[in-house]
Amino acid sequence: MKIESVDFFYLSMPEVTTEADGSQDALLVRVSAGGYVGWGECEASPLTSIAGFLCPMSHGVCRPVRDSVLGKPLDSPADIARIAAEVEYNSMDLLQAAHTFSGVEMALWDVLGKAKDTPVWRLLGYSASHKKTPYASQLFGATPEETLRGARKARRDNFRAVKFGWGPIGRGSVQDDKDHLQAAREGLGPDGILLVDVGQIWGEDVAAAEARLPALEASGAIWLEEPFHASALEAYGQLAKLSLKVKIAGGEGAHNVSMARHLIDYGGIGFVQIDCGRIGGIGPAKAVADYAVERGITYVNHTFTSHLALSASLQPFAGLADHRICEFPFAPKALARDITANFLQRDTMGEIAAPDAPGLGIAIDMRALQKYLVDVEIKVAGRVLYATPELA
Repeated sequence: MKIESVDFFYLSMPEVTTEADGSQDALLVRVSAGGYVGWGECEASPLTSIAGFLCPMSHGVCRPVRDSVLGKPLDSPADIARIAAEVEYNSMDLLQAAHTFSGVEMALWDVLGKAKDTPVWRLLGYSASHKKTPYASQLFGATPEETLRGARKARRDNFRAVKFGWGPIGRGSVQDDKDHLQAAREGLGPDGILLVDVGQIWGEDVAAAEARLPALEASGAIWLEEPFHASALEAYGQLAKLSLKVKIAGGEGAHNVSMARHLIDYGGIGFVQIDCGRIGGIGPAKAVADYAVERGITYVNHTFTSHLALSASLQPFAGLADHRICEFPFAPKALARDITANFLQRDTMGEIAAPDAPGLGIAIDMRALQKYLVDVEIKVAGRVLYATPELA
């Protein structure tokens, strides 16, 4: 097969707010090759990612992602790896390239799995797709009472694990954060798995993070996620040595394998969280999962949007029986829910697994997406480089 076309679709909710919710817009990627169609999703600014695919070349290593993709053979995982290497080299000075290619790469795996009538996780070398324990990923409430209600609702919805993140946490006093953590624990009950994400709120301020450790320990939190900027390795390493009971988690900001490895080796994290829509796709995420196994670190997916992204994010560690916890988009915006015609259903124990179906095993709901489609045209020197394609 040869890659015949790559189409991007910019989708958005009618109103996008400053809320830290990545499901308010989306960039879907459609790849056609050999009579098959695959789908992927970029976790990045849609317009800049489209530009990264087709922008005019600045010089030899600042080429559009398109130059390394279109017309290339697609018959095996090795072909995807070769394309990824070309993108990495030819677009090394195009900083959006990793985000742009992430959605394309997912779609390439989807096409290849459909062509070979096998799930992506089998193409990655796994013999089984093991069940995972999904955690309901949601924002902290504006008040501890709202956090309490959110935790109770998650338990009623049969989630054993819940992650609270962002919102007011880290912005007020230590006591304010303690109140939210206590509310979360009360709502989850004594046996619920509590995970905490502070969204890089403390920059590189180790003392601010350390001040919250007693409250985190008292609430029984399993991890503290992204206390610092993604590249603040020294701060991560210092906090990891101070936090003996609550492990540090991070990695969603990694847009290449080396960044993730450095967080493991120098940042001392106990959980590495990889977003296939940012790191360059499924292949690089699998490389991080392999590295995590070698280093005794737990691999976790990161996804907060659609079930297309969720399925893609499960593939890199589907075959790891001991790496069980996974992020699950608990309360996404309507756009993210409407992207797919089918969903990853939780079983009676509340668990999920990567689909045992060709490719990513997810179908796109074309009709539902029409109302979210943003009409865009990119024109340079009078020439149209991009116009919103037909979604049908």
